[in-house]
Amino acid sequence: MSMAELSSKEFLSQLASKAPIPGGGGAAALGGAVGMALSNMVGNLTTGKKKYQDVEEEVLELLKKGDVVIRELLALIDADAEVFKPLAKAYSLPKGTPEEAQTKAETIEACCKTACSVPMQIMRKACEGIAIHKRMGEIGTVMAVSDVGCGVVFLKAALISAQLNVIINLNSIKDEDYLAATRNEMDILMEQGTVEADDTLEIVMEKLTK
Repeated sequence: MSMAELSSKEFLSQLASKAPIPGGGGAAALGGAVGMALSNMVGNLTTGKKKYQDVEEEVLELLKKGDVVIRELLALIDADAEVFKPLAKAYSLPKGTPEEAQTKAETIEACCKTACSVPMQIMRKACEGIAIHKRMGEIGTVMAVSDVGCGVVFLKAALISAQLNVIINLNSIKDEDYLAATRNEMDILMEQGTVEADDTLEIVMEKLTK
């Protein structure tokens, strides 16, 4: 069964156990999906309202984009677990001889690169979701604007959590070109995502305190 199909109670039980999966990456993906769902709730509460008919078409587009982000983040829960499995096996490889040690190091590095791919994708999806939240905060129903704030906090947390999962894998990689490219994209995503998330919270707070 997909981990995304587990009940909340079952998922949290596994997350809290000694089991290696799900871990931080899966939790980040799930948290991001929860955040995205909150923006979509606001969108669904906005559509069909006469007061917001001028922006209804745009809200519907945001809802479609949000649905995609939710599906992709849920899929990344299992993807994160799958890329961890070969990495866990690689750490168990023997290293008694120079040849074995070299093979182990090379295998771990290759697996770490693969393991980086999923949290990097979570970061990208979190940024997409944050951008949707910002616009929803601007045009969505004021009656539920606090939920936009809640949702963007979840996505900012997903962004930061995914970054941590990238970094821990980068620490076992020596490929300088790969490290430079990954760190560069990671920095761009962090800058973009955190700025937009904070801007969205400001929008929400202004509307809540009027």
